[in-house]
Amino acid sequence: MQLTTKGRYAITAMLDLAANGAIKPIALGIISQRQNISLSYLEQLFAKLRRANLVRSVRGPGGGYVLSTLAKDINLAQIVEAVDENIDLRRCKGLGDCNGGKQCISHQLWCDVSGQIRNFLNSRTLQMVIDNHEGL
Repeated sequence: MQLTTKGRYAITAMLDLAANGAIKPIALGIISQRQNISLSYLEQLFAKLRRANLVRSVRGPGGGYVLSTLAKDINLAQIVEAVDENIDLRRCKGLGDCNGGKQCISHQLWCDVSGQIRNFLNSRTLQMVIDNHEGL
């Protein structure tokens, strides 16, 4: 797994939305400015987040995006997977054919590490990250 800017930016934007969008929808332009993320990139990410039912759009004046559910019910793995990030460190993607058609010596290690990352992201919600940040 390589958590690229796609995954990092999606989590950052969702955290911004969760922290600031409880009262009214937030326009992507505002998130773009606050988080220094390209607006066109955010539009691409939010299209995927919307398809995954993590956010919904509100049209019209004062429109923007809101979370589809409570921040305590959205975990970080859902966000990463929604934007097509892969949480798997194995080069063979689980096929076990990474060493000339055979399983490489480090296959089980990467299975275990991938599982730990997946478990970590599954165990952290947007609300937990926000609460942790506010506590600093």
